[in-house]
Amino acid sequence: MRETIKYLHVGAIGTVREVHAWVSSTRWNSGLLKRPTDTPPVPAGLNWDLWLGPRAYRPYHPAYCPFTWRDFWEFGGSAIGDFACHDLDAAVWAFDLQTPSRVEALAAGPVDDELGPFGAVIHYDFPARGKHPALNVIWHQGGLRPRTPAVLGKFPLPRRGVLFVGDKGVIQCDGAGGAPRLFPETLRAPGLKPAPTMARSKGHHRDWIDACKGGPAASSHFEYGARLTEIALLGVLALRTQRIVEWDPVSSQVKRLPQAEPIIRGSYRKGWNLV
Repeated sequence: MRETIKYLHVGAIGTVREVHAWVSSTRWNSGLLKRPTDTPPVPAGLNWDLWLGPRAYRPYHPAYCPFTWRDFWEFGGSAIGDFACHDLDAAVWAFDLQTPSRVEALAAGPVDDELGPFGAVIHYDFPARGKHPALNVIWHQGGLRPRTPAVLGKFPLPRRGVLFVGDKGVIQCDGAGGAPRLFPETLRAPGLKPAPTMARSKGHHRDWIDACKGGPAASSHFEYGARLTEIALLGVLALRTQRIVEWDPVSSQVKRLPQAEPIIRGSYRKGWNLV
């Protein structure tokens, strides 16, 4: 990921105005079209009340756990809530992305108050800021993916990946921080590779321990992680409401969209209240 960011910083593919990220993940409960109504027994060893935590009580069902809770808005954020922190990381880091001016989500398949869709395309518009021009970041999930740029030739887009589109070429990476592939191939000449000036990580655990002991901040410290998470959750909000989201980060409200307020604030069962 650091190598990708360095290429972007030195302008290896020119000015970037478009970024795509995509995952093949769809609804994990592929045959489920509504909230389960049957009430099977709770498995031995599972504290269902504790598993529910702050969420309103509902009967146990294997559609919820241990992994497939991601399908349900009460517990998860669909595929973007699962993967955006990995696959939007390089774009947010490279271009110091802050608050998008506009987020619009297009669902593929049904989406309601309970369940996320089978797929989606989510558009983020980031305004120009400082040396960075306006940037359109497009998230694809459920097997949807961007059109393959002609410059890639016969190289196939992977099932999961990231694409930076510049006016001189493109960078394609596999998901979760895969190594950069530059197109056209003439951009890969040895003399064009930038020097590795960014400090390398010693690993998640070492970063964490060093920061706890008063050393440098971890690579993905809380301030950065919160910003990346907020960007991802604005996509979730647009997908849940099926409305255009214009976010005011100061008031933590969506402009002209009062129905988003209960989703943003959430609700908490007695005994789990925020204090």
